[in-house]
Amino acid sequence: MSARIARAAAWGVLPAELALVVCLVAGVRIPVALLLGAEALVLAVLVVEAVTLWPLYAAGRRAGAGRRNALRAALRTSVPVPVRRLVAHEVRALHSLGLWLLRRRHGVPEGAVAVPYTGPQTAMMYGLVFVSLVETVMLALLIPWPVVHRVVLVVDVYGVVLLLALHAACVTRPHVVGADGSLRLRHGGLLDLRIPASAVAGVRVDRRYPEGRSVLLHPDGVLDLSVGNQTTVTVELTGPVAFVRPMGEPGTAHTVRFHADDPRAAVAALTRVRTAPPPSPDRPG
Repeated sequence: MSARIARAAAWGVLPAELALVVCLVAGVRIPVALLLGAEALVLAVLVVEAVTLWPLYAAGRRAGAGRRNALRAALRTSVPVPVRRLVAHEVRALHSLGLWLLRRRHGVPEGAVAVPYTGPQTAMMYGLVFVSLVETVMLALLIPWPVVHRVVLVVDVYGVVLLLALHAACVTRPHVVGADGSLRLRHGGLLDLRIPASAVAGVRVDRRYPEGRSVLLHPDGVLDLSVGNQTTVTVELTGPVAFVRPMGEPGTAHTVRFHADDPRAAVAALTRVRTAPPPSPDRPG
């Protein structure tokens, strides 16, 4: 029961606390009574979390786990998976924004082939950023109350930064064809699916226009990783491959359809690596 209370408290208090922190950093004046009440609520939640975490941590230590592993196990039990996933997604997005500014890519080793997939969404993302900027300016002119004006300004600016960060995550985290014939499929920081070379049965250019979410697992085991409601490459697998969905639910797929800006080049790269003859052994001297 205590674990359920801790999880519910984390769900309820985290968004409010983040909002207060953003306002304080931005210089927004918070009424003392509201600030004290919020801090008292956070303190109460921390007490509940500590009371819940300590027995779990102690049990892990008694079972022989190290301090770090025992703490991680306790956090997994008391903090809801969606909360952890949302925080991790946002951190990865902001990290990707830094990589984007530095013109670097994540997870593309030497000898691997990067497969970009952001083409269909680039214009849309920049359009959303422009609309958000216009909204920020208009609200700044229309809202007469200073406190509300500052809060809305902080939220709008952070929203623009987050939009850019989400797009940067897709730019800096492309699909990757490994030098060993493996395939790493990603959707920004939301999904990371690794397919070993031995699991790839066939690959072909196959343009489709699926409806629904960008990461969609069909009941028949077909996984769509669409961008702009389209996929361009289909990968047939030798057997089911397990993966983790954006919000933490496990899934398995036997066919994966994903988007590549240049599908023919992606298929050629994967085919070339998979069909390349093995290097000949050195002749004895």
